[in-house]
Order: sequence, then structure tokens, then C-alpha cells
Amino acid sequence: MPSADAHRAADLLADARARGSAPAVADVRLLSLPGNVPPWTATGVQVARGQWVTLLASGRLVLAEALDLWVPPSLALWARVGGRGPLANGTGDTTSFQAEHDGELELALYNGEWGTRDGALATPAELYATSGGAIDVAVVTWRGTAAEGLATLVVDDPLIAAERARLAAPDPTPEGWRHLWFLGPTECFRSSAHEGRAAIAIDTANSVGILQKAIDFPLGPATTLAWRWRVDELPAVGAEDTPVAHDYTSLALEFDNGQDLTWYWSAALPVGTHYPCPLPTWAARETHWVLRSGDAGLGAWHAERRTVADDYRAAVAGGVPARIVGAWLIAVSIFGHRRGRATYADVVLRDGDHTLHVI
Repeated sequence: MPSADAHRAADLLADARARGSAPAVADVRLLSLPGNVPPWTATGVQVARGQWVTLLASGRLVLAEALDLWVPPSLALWARVGGRGPLANGTGDTTSFQAEHDGELELALYNGEWGTRDGALATPAELYATSGGAIDVAVVTWRGTAAEGLATLVVDDPLIAAERARLAAPDPTPEGWRHLWFLGPTECFRSSAHEGRAAIAIDTANSVGILQKAIDFPLGPATTLAWRWRVDELPAVGAEDTPVAHDYTSLALEFDNGQDLTWYWSAALPVGTHYPCPLPTWAARETHWVLRSGDAGLGAWHAERRTVADDYRAAVAGGVPARIVGAWLIAVSIFGHRRGRATYADVVLRDGDHTLHVI
């Protein structure tokens, strides 16, 4: 099979359209997005409300070449219509979405963090000046749905095949959970089972995502968080407390003061280590706690129980918050480009007679 390449996909689609063998394709264009150009880039593609758009991408956004720090289109490539949200981002290097209003399609490379759901940056645009690489995108607009259009194509291309398969597969997002909007959806998280009970499995490779569940639970001195987990593979090879090696999978709680505390299995840091997130945009709101470390015990199930207020008081400055407002599962594997695998089950908050089953 040929390597995935947006140029090839665009050429094949344009040829099929010209020959009349792709009547569902309204238009196809190829665009290249340099890594050093801040969002947003106008495409010249006008779409109507309800029209389906498919993006087939290849390449990479290079954040720091000397450190081999780069991200694929699945994280880097975003779209919007008419200069406003909602923003569209794929779970892979291909994605399809339906326009919610009329307007020109715009594309962006995500480098930093979104500040609004319309696509304003929360981080300085100057960050792009030191970035490199490029992502090429075949932009396809359809007559009818993307799934129907892709199904009728007789074209041998890996990007087209990947998007056809993605649209045919069920949404892997576990029921009752959602993806953190400014990181976008991923395929890192899937419903699973452990001893006949519900579980969530994480399988991350060169990706990043946060899965969230909204909850409302009072945080008292005796509130505990208990869970079982099996970590099969660590995405990091060393200490995760630097901005260029921050790969991990974890379970976190979010509090009503905007803070979150996340417990994880480290590759090298001592058990009991806690530190603010080393990523600049997260340092003021997230704290990490090393619960287990090293290779010993990987692949086996372990039961944990933490007194939340005690851990919060020890690791986070300021008073203990009043309520827990969310549970998160976190997967990061973009720094070392390795794989991380873990499964979480029996996640329960308790305080006296008050019990909440998170998973």
C-alpha cells in the first residue's frame, strides 16, 4: 500500500471527478499549511450550512526539531467556517464534519492552546515563529454525506480508506464522558471491562487527550477516591517533570476552584513526588502526584485509595476546595512518541454514606 499522502489523495480525487466517476465530490483542493504561520488560513472554499467536508492530511507540525518534538495532523489540524466556531478536529489524520453555518472554510495548525470556542488563541501567536514543518490537506466538499460519498469512490488510497473506515466505526468515547474541547477528540479512550464490571482502557501513541466526566461531590476531610488500575506500558522512559518529557497516563479530579490533581504511574520519579505541571499553560491549574514508579508491577491489577483533601493539602497551595466537579482520564504520548496503555476500573468517591461510582 502506498504511504499516506495528501497530494496523492487530492490528485486521485480530482482525476476521478474530472472523469465523472466521483459525482458526489463537489470540489477538491490541496492546501499546504506551514508550521510557522499562525491561524487562521483562508482556503477559498465556500461551504453551505449542512454541507459535509472531509480533510485528508499528511505531514507534521514541528515544534522543536532538535528535540524531535512534533505533532501529527490528528492533533495539529483544526477547521472552522466563517471565522467562528464550532471548531472541528479529527481523531486521526483524516476527519469529516458537517458545516453548521454558511461561510468560508478556514484551517489552522494548533500550536499552544485555544482560548475560545471560536478559535482565538490563549497563547501568543509568536510561538509559531520557532515552529517548522508543514501539513498538507486535501479538502473535499460533498454532495450528500461524506460517508455516502466515500463509499462510492473506487479509488485506492490510504487516506481515503482510513476516513471511510473511521466513519463506519462506532464512536469509541465511553458513555457519559466527553473530550476536553480545546484538545479535541481522540481514539485513546475506549469502554472496556474488568471482572464483568465497566472499565475504561487507554491506548495512546503519539497523541494527547483528556476525557472528562462532570460530577458534583462535596470534598470533606474524609472524602476518599478509590480505584483499580492495570498499567501495561508507560509512554515515558524517564522523569516526566520537564516540558519535553511529559508523557503519562493518569486519573485526575477537578475541583470547584479550577484546580485539578492527577495521580499517575511514573517511569522514574520516586513515589510521593508531586509537582505543578511543567507545561506553561497548565502550570497554574494542574498538579501531578506520583503514586507508583518503575517497571515493577506493570501488567498487574492494583487497588488504590487516597484521602483527597490530604493529598490536595500536601501538593497544592491554598485552601482545600469545597467540591469535586469532575473526573478526568489523561493520556499524553506526544513528546517521546511512544505508546502508553492502562485500564481503569471501580473508580469510586466516598464520604460516609455518600458514594459516587465514577466508573
